[in-house]
Amino acid sequence: MTRVLLPSSPILNPSISDFSGFRESSAALLTSRYLLLCRKARASSGVLSAAAMADAPLRTVLVTGAGGRTGQIAYKKLKERPDKYIARGLVRTQESKEKIGGADDVFIADIRNAESIIPAVQGIDSLIILTSAVPKMKPGLDPSKGGRPEFYFEDGSYPEQVDWIGQKNQIDAAKAVGVKHIVLVGSMGGTDPNHPLNSLGNGNILVWKRKAEQYLVDSGIPYTIVRAGGLQDKEGGVRELLVGKNDELLQTETRTISRADVAEFCIQALEFEEAKFKAFDLASKPEGTGTPTTDFKALLTQIYERF
Repeated sequence: MTRVLLPSSPILNPSISDFSGFRESSAALLTSRYLLLCRKARASSGVLSAAAMADAPLRTVLVTGAGGRTGQIAYKKLKERPDKYIARGLVRTQESKEKIGGADDVFIADIRNAESIIPAVQGIDSLIILTSAVPKMKPGLDPSKGGRPEFYFEDGSYPEQVDWIGQKNQIDAAKAVGVKHIVLVGSMGGTDPNHPLNSLGNGNILVWKRKAEQYLVDSGIPYTIVRAGGLQDKEGGVRELLVGKNDELLQTETRTISRADVAEFCIQALEFEEAKFKAFDLASKPEGTGTPTTDFKALLTQIYERF
């Protein structure tokens, strides 16, 4: 066999040192290019994130019970944030609609009638439920004689009809249109069947509220349950808010909260993933004690209870 000898050449006959130099120079080039691409990606990502934030679609939020004292505040707060939300309200009567401005974004419906809710929920992203049965005081009380007030519910407005059937209808309607988050406002005290609120008008109001809360949990829709303490018609944003679970706050001296703070908590719950699939008891320290709450994300991370 005849062997063919090739001329010596650094290309045809590279030495080990040649390979080593080639690897080092190639690695340096690739590293340089990689770092350049990373810098460009980071810069591009920053621009896109800023643009995405600026162009983020507005979320349409429906507040039911918008004619009530807490519902009015929540609806108004959403209207004051047009850069984030398209507010809608749902009330029971034309009179209530006029009371909160009479805008076209306020719907009139009877939550006990499932079909009447449908127009209001079309196209919404989130739902804040602030409907509740309201007991009335029987007339004829003479405080000078030491009489205790007695309460009753009007026909058709018992807690079973409003806080159970009415809220169930709202949850079903929201689920049918693909709502992404429901905030349901209830009341502390539901762990005690003998709580005094249940005796008002023989309505068992906390029992029916609790049943609606469980229905929401079982619905599969991301939810936030807010069980507020005693509601006060006071200024919001000036107290330190407290969250708890299983009515533990009822064993303390901090068992009340302003309606404005409840409304704000509901809206803040729409902003953070930490609020979803959780149930919060909610109260506040007296004004002038503690530090007014501003970091709602930190507040929301304190609770892990799902119900």
